Amino acid sequence: MGEFIIKMPDVGEGVAEAELVEWHVKPGDPVREDMVLAAVMTDKATVEIPSPVTGKVLWLGAEIGDTVAVKAPLVRIETAGEEGEAPPDSVPEALAEAVLDEPVAVSAPPAAKAPPKPERTEPKPAPAPREALDVSKKPLASPAVRLRAKDSGVDLRQVTGTGPAGRITHEDLDLFLSRGAQPAPATTGLVRKTAVEEIKVTGLRRRIAEKMTLSTSRIPHITYVEEVDMTALEDLRATMNRDRKPDQLKLTVLPFLMRALVKTIADQPGVNATFDDGAGIIHRHAAVHIGIATQTPAGLTVPVVRHAEARGIWDCAAELNRLADAARTGTATRDELTGSTITVSSLGALGGIASTPVINHPEVAIVGVNKIAVRPVWDGTQFVPRKIMNLSSSFDHRVIDGWDAATFVQRLKTLLETPALIFVEG
Repeated sequence: MGEFIIKMPDVGEGVAEAELVEWHVKPGDPVREDMVLAAVMTDKATVEIPSPVTGKVLWLGAEIGDTVAVKAPLVRIETAGEEGEAPPDSVPEALAEAVLDEPVAVSAPPAAKAPPKPERTEPKPAPAPREALDVSKKPLASPAVRLRAKDSGVDLRQVTGTGPAGRITHEDLDLFLSRGAQPAPATTGLVRKTAVEEIKVTGLRRRIAEKMTLSTSRIPHITYVEEVDMTALEDLRATMNRDRKPDQLKLTVLPFLMRALVKTIADQPGVNATFDDGAGIIHRHAAVHIGIATQTPAGLTVPVVRHAEARGIWDCAAELNRLADAARTGTATRDELTGSTITVSSLGALGGIASTPVINHPEVAIVGVNKIAVRPVWDGTQFVPRKIMNLSSSFDHRVIDGWDAATFVQRLKTLLETPALIFVEG
C-alpha cells in the first residue's frame, strides 16, 4: 500500500492561489480515477479537480472557504501502488466560469496541516431530540446541507456529523431522516426564535461582494430615471413575433433596447467607455459589447453580447438567448463573461418602479430596465391608457456630467418611443 499526494494545480494566467469552494469527498471515502474530488475558484473561473488514481481518501488539506496556494498539498489518497505525487501543473478543464474580471485580493494561504492517521469511523446513531438546544454550538455543514435540513424541518444540532471536524454531510442527514426523525409539530400561536445561522461568503458570492464593493467605493454614481412610453414598441414587437420565421426566437424588449443603445452611442460615444482610474485614462470603444446582467442559480453573472453594432434585432435576440442559457447552466466561457463596454440590468416582471443599478467597474454607464405597466396618460384632451416603463441609468460622475447623462437617456427614450427610428440606417 502507498500514499498518493494531490497538490493544488496551476490553473494558469499567473494565478498563485485559489479558494476552495466545494469538497466532493471526506476522509475514508473510496475514490476512483477521474472522480471529482473538489472545486476551487479563482477570480476568473471555477475549476474541478479530479483524482488521478483509485484508492481511499486519508486526509484533506483545507476547508471550504480557505485559500490554497498552487502546489500546496490538497488531498492524500491511499493506493495499492507505490507512493507518489500528482503533477501540480496539470490543469483540469474549467466547467464553469465566473463573471468578474477584476483581480481580487485574497488572504494568505493557510499553514499546511499535519495529516491525521487514517481512520474510518462508522456513523453514530442520531441522538434523540432535545427539549432545549444549546444555540451557542453551531453545527458545521455546507450551505446545501443546511438548505436540505431547513426544507425537511430538521435542526442540525440534533444530527451527528461524521465529516472533518464533525462537519455534517448529506449522508449524515440521510441517516438521521431514515431513522424516523420527524420535524417538530407545528404549534399554534407566536413563538420566539433565537437561532442565528452563520453563512460563510465563499465562491462566486464572495466575488460578487468584492466587485460591488469596488464599484461603489471607487465610482461616484449619478442615477437618472426617466419615464418611457413603450406602447408603440410593444405593438411593433407583437407584430414581429406574430410574423417571425419558424427558426426565429420570440423577441423581448432587450433586443430593441440593444439596437437603440448602438444608435445612441454613435451620437454619444463617451458612455461606451471604460475608465482606468489608476492611470487616469478613459478608453472609448468603437465596438459596442453589451453586458446583460443575468441571475443564475450560482449568483449574478454578466454574459456579453459582442459587437452589437454589427447585429440586427433577430441576431441580438439569438445571441442573447444563447449566452443566457450558457450562464444559467454554468457552461459560459471566460471570454463570454468579460469585456463588456456598457451593461444592461433588467429585472423583468419584478423590475419595480425605479432602481439604482451599480456600474460594472471599470465601465462608466449602466442602463436599468424596470417593468412595463399600463398607466393613464393625459394626451391634451383626455386620459388614455399607455404602456409605460421607467429607465434607471447610472453613470460614473467623474467622467460623465449630468447634462451628458440626461442627453443620453433622452435620446434613448426618443428611439424607444418611436421604434421605427431604430431601423433607420445612417
